[in-house]
Amino acid sequence: MKKSILIAIFLFSSTLTIAQETYTIDGQSVQLKTAVTGPLGLLWTIIDDEYRYFIKTQDHQLVELINTKNANHVYQEEYKSTLKELTDNTIDASKVKLSLPSLARFIDRYNNFVNPDYVSMHSSFNPDIRLGVFGGITNSPYVSNPKNEISTVVGAEIEMLGGANSRHSGYFQLRHVAEKDEFKYKTTELSLGYRYRFFQKPGFSLYGDAKFATLNFTKATVTYIDDNNVTNTEHIDETAFDIPLIIGLGADVKLSNIIYANLSYNQIFAIFFKNQGNFSSDITLGLKFRVN
Repeated sequence: MKKSILIAIFLFSSTLTIAQETYTIDGQSVQLKTAVTGPLGLLWTIIDDEYRYFIKTQDHQLVELINTKNANHVYQEEYKSTLKELTDNTIDASKVKLSLPSLARFIDRYNNFVNPDYVSMHSSFNPDIRLGVFGGITNSPYVSNPKNEISTVVGAEIEMLGGANSRHSGYFQLRHVAEKDEFKYKTTELSLGYRYRFFQKPGFSLYGDAKFATLNFTKATVTYIDDNNVTNTEHIDETAFDIPLIIGLGADVKLSNIIYANLSYNQIFAIFFKNQGNFSSDITLGLKFRVN
């Protein structure tokens, strides 16, 4: 029993040693606890009952984050300017609080931004959520369209990128294809899908898109000639749920800290849908806004 206790004490002490390192601050040796490691590190300690936070740069320099008051006792928030400088203003720091959870989320986001393979030390899931709107054209390649007519398509979506690896994302999309005189077909679609960013840089990414579940509310007018050479008109009004696994490609271009331009080439092919004779002409252009 005593032996087990001694081993436990030894392991606990070793963990503390790993979690803390000694640095010289203001001429004093201070033990700093590590909250985040990566391209930028986040360290902290308590000195004279005051929390103090430090950023460790890639060249192992320590930069303290401060928040002093002016003569009117208003906080100056100097730490936000420091964060902007250290991250080249690539990540919005305006809403960061001088607290361990808020700073850790910010540093995690930056580390993941500059290194897509970065893995957070924190188990909590802190996704990036983006709201998108788009518009474009489509020839509805999985619907009978003998004259290959082009229709207008508009829509919106919510995309959630994983906090630990932003190459992966899932989305919920609303999409409407408008009817036209030459092609009496319209549909409103709700869908769930997945994206993988196979090429990613800080300001640009390319991804593959897989739409795996759709719910369509469709109205159409079909005119055909039967075996008796009689022209018939059929009005279709149906709701259908499918698992089509429709594949597409897309690109995101960063315009600011919260705005992205998006170009998508959709419905290139499907695993469980049959193309009706027209190669996809489904192209959309839109904007995405990061909302968290």
